[in-house]
Amino acid sequence: MPTVKSLKERDRPKAIGRLVNKLTKEMLWIYILRLLQERPHYGYELKELVSKRFGFSPATVSGYAIIYRLVKDGLIEEQRKGDSPRKYYGITERGSQAMREAKAFLIDTLNKVFDLTE
Repeated sequence: MPTVKSLKERDRPKAIGRLVNKLTKEMLWIYILRLLQERPHYGYELKELVSKRFGFSPATVSGYAIIYRLVKDGLIEEQRKGDSPRKYYGITERGSQAMREAKAFLIDTLNKVFDLTE
């Protein structure tokens, strides 16, 4: 049985393409928070890590738009490191709580849809 990655984009159903888009680009915030659970990162570094770790490349503008929204929502915060001009971002307690809730929701949903066991 072919995997999503093994199917060429033109060969897979449009519904699968929409699913991939929804679970990657439209949920970029969850990937960013996941990386920030490990340690603080700066914006461009997050974009590169998303590509390496999760296998999709978000647009730079999209990444920064999500970062600014996460800061505004109190899920991450700016952190300065010494005299570096770079803005680093770290996850807040509120962001950690959001990740716990997101994980529980996704596990519950996938279990219901695919009858998975933990």
